[in-house]
Amino acid sequence: MYNYINDSAVLSSNSEGKRIMNKYANHYGYSDVYPFEVVRVISDKTIEVREMDAERDESVKLEWAPGGFAGHCINQRDQKWFITSNESNPVIRIRLSAKKGWQDKHGRRFGLSDQPVRFYDYNF
Repeated sequence: MYNYINDSAVLSSNSEGKRIMNKYANHYGYSDVYPFEVVRVISDKTIEVREMDAERDESVKLEWAPGGFAGHCINQRDQKWFITSNESNPVIRIRLSAKKGWQDKHGRRFGLSDQPVRFYDYNF
């Protein structure tokens, strides 16, 4: 049905049932999040994505308090990342399942988004 939509953006539905355009698929690995970009739309239920490069913005100073194994990061939600596309990263296919949402062949979960997201959980 689709081949390319608006420079490789894919359609999805928001909470109100409206169709919206998404150019990114963020991988949720437990509490960490990794940015992927949509490269090609194969069908309504299959898209190809490629991981993006992310480098932490060192200008945001993380604050640590005693606790846990090595300490507790108090302001980890303030972290910022420089996210860039990298065409040398491999392209993978993810598919939409009615029960499990977007997943790759290894079962990694993805969520479509209009912006790339990178988050590292320092308290895990």
